[in-house]
Amino acid sequence: MIRPIARRVLTGVTVLWAAATAAYLALLAAPGDMVDSIIGDGADTPGIRAEIIREWHLDRPAAVQYLDYLWRAARGDLGRSYLLQRPVAEVIGAQLAPTLKLAAAAAGVGVVLALTLALAARRPWARGLSSTVELVLVSTPPFLIGIVLLSIFSFRLGWFPVSGDRGAAALVLPAVTLGLPVAGTLAQVLRDGLDRALEQPFAVTARARGLRESAVLARHALRHALLSGVTMLGWMFGVLAGGTVIIEQVFGRPGLGQVAVQAVGAGDMPVVLAVVVLGAAVFVVINTLADLTYLIIDPRLRRT
Repeated sequence: MIRPIARRVLTGVTVLWAAATAAYLALLAAPGDMVDSIIGDGADTPGIRAEIIREWHLDRPAAVQYLDYLWRAARGDLGRSYLLQRPVAEVIGAQLAPTLKLAAAAAGVGVVLALTLALAARRPWARGLSSTVELVLVSTPPFLIGIVLLSIFSFRLGWFPVSGDRGAAALVLPAVTLGLPVAGTLAQVLRDGLDRALEQPFAVTARARGLRESAVLARHALRHALLSGVTMLGWMFGVLAGGTVIIEQVFGRPGLGQVAVQAVGAGDMPVVLAVVVLGAAVFVVINTLADLTYLIIDPRLRRT
C-alpha cells in the first residue's frame, strides 16, 4: 500500500502548494503596493511599514519573497495582522475551535440522517417519502432553514438559545441547519449506491446461501455503497466550511466565519490569506483521508 498512499499524499501536497500560491498571487494583484495591502485599514506609520518590509522581505528579489512566504506557511507562521496588532495564528487559533465544533456536529447530523433516509428508502412505502424529503433538503438554502428553526425553536418555543456558543444547546440549531442540506445530497448518493450494490452478483450469491435481505444489506451492500459516500466527504466538508460563514452570522456564533467576514471588510489581507490557506489545508487533509479510506473499504484499489 506504500505506492498508492505516497501518490495520494503527494497529490494533496501539490494541491496545497497551488492554493498557497494562488493566495499569494492574489495579494500581489491587489490594488496599490504590497505594503498597503497588508496594512489594510490599520494604522499606517513609517515604523509599521518598515516592519512589514522586514517581515515579508520586500526589499529582496521577488523569488526570495515567494519562497520565504511558502517556507513560513509550511511552518505555520501566518504573519501578523497589523489591523488587530496580533499574530495571525493567534487570531485564527482563538476562533478555530468553535468552527471545528460546529462543522463536526453538522457532519454527524448529516451522516446519521443520510444513512437513516437511505435505509428507510429500502421499504417501498417509504421510498417516495424519503425522496421527497431529500429533494426538499437539497433545494432549501441553509440560511432559510436556520431562520425557520430560530423562529420555531428559539423565538416561539424557547427551547434553544438565540445566539452565542454557551453549552451544547447553543450548538443544536446551527448543526442541524448545516447538516440537513448535506444529508439530502448524501442520502441520494447512498440510496443509489445501495440500489446498484444489491443488483451485483455478490448480493445474488449471498441471497442464494440463505442470508436474509437485511443481512445482505448490512454485511455486503452497505460497504460497497459507502465508496460513493466517501467520495462525497471532500464535498461535504467544503459545503460545511463555506456554510459556517453564513450560519455563524445567522446564529451570532464566534468562529472563522466571523473572522473571515471582518477581515475582508477591513482589508486585513494577512488574515484573509491565512483563512484561505487553512481552508485549503483542511480540504486536502479530508480528501487525502477519503482516498486512503478507499483502500480500506475496497482492497482491489491497493493494487492500482
